Amino acid sequence: MNETSIAKQAAMGLVGLVVVLLVLGQVLGQPILLGYVATGSMEPSLSAGDGFVAVPSAVTGAPEPGDVVVFEAETLHGGGLTTHRIVAETDEGYVTRGDANPFTDQDGGEPPVTEGKIVAEAWQVGGSVVRVPHLGTVIMSVQGLVGAVFGLLAAPLGITAAFDAEGTGALLVALGVGLLGVGLLLERVGVADRRTARRTSRQNVIGLWSALSAVVVVLALFATAAMVIPAGGTAYELVSTDSPTDDPQIVAPGETTTLTRTIDNSGYVPVVVMLDAPHPAVDAEPRATTVGSRDTAEVALSMTAPETTGSYTRDVVESRYLLVLPPTLLVWLHDVHPFVAVGAVNVAIVAVAVGLVFALFGTGDLRIRTPGSHVPLSRRLERLLEKWL
Repeated sequence: MNETSIAKQAAMGLVGLVVVLLVLGQVLGQPILLGYVATGSMEPSLSAGDGFVAVPSAVTGAPEPGDVVVFEAETLHGGGLTTHRIVAETDEGYVTRGDANPFTDQDGGEPPVTEGKIVAEAWQVGGSVVRVPHLGTVIMSVQGLVGAVFGLLAAPLGITAAFDAEGTGALLVALGVGLLGVGLLLERVGVADRRTARRTSRQNVIGLWSALSAVVVVLALFATAAMVIPAGGTAYELVSTDSPTDDPQIVAPGETTTLTRTIDNSGYVPVVVMLDAPHPAVDAEPRATTVGSRDTAEVALSMTAPETTGSYTRDVVESRYLLVLPPTLLVWLHDVHPFVAVGAVNVAIVAVAVGLVFALFGTGDLRIRTPGSHVPLSRRLERLLEKWL
């Protein structure tokens, strides 16, 4: 292996590592070694679309004024990860501001940022953020392209919600899983002896492994989309007051109220839906619900108001899985980790699809015969059935 080949492999490995880190960061909800900004609020330190080296907060220690941090915002841009600089520290938390903004985030209504909300810190050298130009632009372009394609093709599975970063990241992970599965299949059951000389093109012949690769990737992407995109968190406002009303979300201190949540499955494949509440005073009954094809189901959410009066927010997180495995197994896998359950569903779907391909077409390349025009359609169908049966 010459120096040029080594350099190419190293460059491809580096690109692959960057993609994996960015995708995992999106799926896990926090940047892993690499992050990016989507707006110009941090100019000139970071321009819109620039990437940066993100150090997890678990290894950075307590941040200080002047540090650029990634934190979970509550109101900025509708909530979510935000990258801004710490400009002051108070008893309630940190005061943050984008370098290009004339006012702080807290002046705009964002609560002070506590250490628990900070997930990473941008690496700085000599007071300047280490930036990776245009990294975010590339990632956002991929997200937009994937979103546009699935917006046109995903209706049969009931995928009607818009793509976000987390959903696109999960789909890219599914793509990687699908390609890895194809690679393992090629290694295990592919042709062991490879001919070194062959024709570069064969008329009316489709390579089995090429077709199988396309099937695996498409199934993994669409299955993940059907589970990830409709899922997510919902915030419910709960008011604890001495003057309760008929509104079920305005109750007396210490009282328990019940809200009805309607779960819709607009796809043709039944799903198992899990509802989890981070707050102990919130409970879903039932926690796991099976919703049939193009059907709806209702779940009762019970919430207990705090003894102290005021307005509170209670979150309920919805996860859904295609019903291709027993519901009890899906619940168990979900409790291990939602991503484990998604992966298990993908493995089951891909395994069935690969088995059907092998059963119908064998393990050889697909040869498409073009019968003469004198052969009637009925006879062609009979031959096809005879082959399969």
